[in-house]
Amino acid sequence: MTMNDGRGSGAERLVVIGGDAAGMSAASQARRLKDPGELAVVAFERGHFTSFSACGIPYWVGGEVPERDRLIARTPEEHRGRGIDLRLRTEVTEIDVAGQRVRARDVDSGAESWTPYDKLVIATGARPVRPDLPGADAPGVHGVQTLDDGQALLDTLARTRGRRAVVVGAGYIGVEMAEALINRGFEVTVVNRGKEPMSTLDADMGRLVHRAMEGLGITMVNDAEVTKLLTGQDGRVRAVVTQDAEYPADLVILGIGVRPETALARAAGLPLGAHGGLLTDLAMRVRGHENIWAGGDCVEVLNLVSGQEQYVPLGTHANKHGQVIGTNAGGGYATFPGVVGTAVSKVCDLEIARTGLREKDARRVGLRFETVTIESTSRAGYYPGAAPMTVKMLAESRTGRLLGVQIVGREGAAKRVDIAAVALTAQMTVEQMTALDLGYAPPFSPVWDPILVAARKATAKVRAAG
Repeated sequence: MTMNDGRGSGAERLVVIGGDAAGMSAASQARRLKDPGELAVVAFERGHFTSFSACGIPYWVGGEVPERDRLIARTPEEHRGRGIDLRLRTEVTEIDVAGQRVRARDVDSGAESWTPYDKLVIATGARPVRPDLPGADAPGVHGVQTLDDGQALLDTLARTRGRRAVVVGAGYIGVEMAEALINRGFEVTVVNRGKEPMSTLDADMGRLVHRAMEGLGITMVNDAEVTKLLTGQDGRVRAVVTQDAEYPADLVILGIGVRPETALARAAGLPLGAHGGLLTDLAMRVRGHENIWAGGDCVEVLNLVSGQEQYVPLGTHANKHGQVIGTNAGGGYATFPGVVGTAVSKVCDLEIARTGLREKDARRVGLRFETVTIESTSRAGYYPGAAPMTVKMLAESRTGRLLGVQIVGREGAAKRVDIAAVALTAQMTVEQMTALDLGYAPPFSPVWDPILVAARKATAKVRAAG
């Protein structure tokens, strides 16, 4: 066991655990603010890649993105060229908070060493949920979280002779991977424990996604709990079993979500929330620790609509966290106030978007609310290419405050959710939204944008409710 220092005389050391969005954004921003003579920056990453888009992996697997390197925003060489001591294939195995040091292990050689820090950033990300079921670790069963995972899946696709795939889970990753496998020529079955796909939507909106998936040739199995995965004589997966049926599979994708990767933090005694993520203050500093920050998929964030801590693992937040952390660790000042829960996805040409609270979220925090659902079009109805769009809106009963919006439609639907995200952040009422001065021309919108139509209808319902 060795002690690894290597910093310049008089320089503080910032140690970063995790080399993707939050970690390397923090390292890069701190380096912009302080030169190596003032602050040495050391980053540990257990994988082969840094600063990559995990969100793009389904599109790489499906063939829309032709090559892996298109998903890499900044290579290890580029980070090192900017004065960051980046150590790939090196996994941090222990945080010694009292001694202000981390223990790291070389993944390939097994060699271990301690590295001291003055400031620490924890950006350990999330891990895919892998069910504790017979056969879950068999060859042919894949999670999809990193570029290494994506490459392993593509290697399996190239070797697999059969063309039957089962996706377990129908969240963002499950739905996107189902489409990717359809594009690869597989027969795809999605086994989902919920009533409809996309549990981030209310079930009535998820039903629209269900229809689109079936239209794409995907077999949807809802209300189904996987009990085991069967393997053949060669040890490879051959079927997914539920309480009621057995689905043959030459390949299985686990798309049942992720959990914060906080085993290191837990062992070090750092504070975790109800969802298992690290708890931080507005500056992304770990609560109770002046020199430790955390960001990305390993933290919980404040939902500005519900007022409660929430686990929202998205790359948009991770990059913002990294900027805030790097600014503060580099001697500046920045804060991350929270989120409203905005996310978009697609199935073929069907666009899916949500922001704010679902019905069950509002009930959980004790809010009384009204809901409206409207049908509109993406453009003026007479203009070529006008496509249907469904908008669901939730408003607080007494005040009319906007609580959430869900949108399912064709081209031009998803990004309209940004209007609602801004309105939620500004704590606008649905009545105030009806006066928003949105852009209009027949190729882009009806004269009453679908968001405004929903806001008008929600305003009337709030008034009628007294």
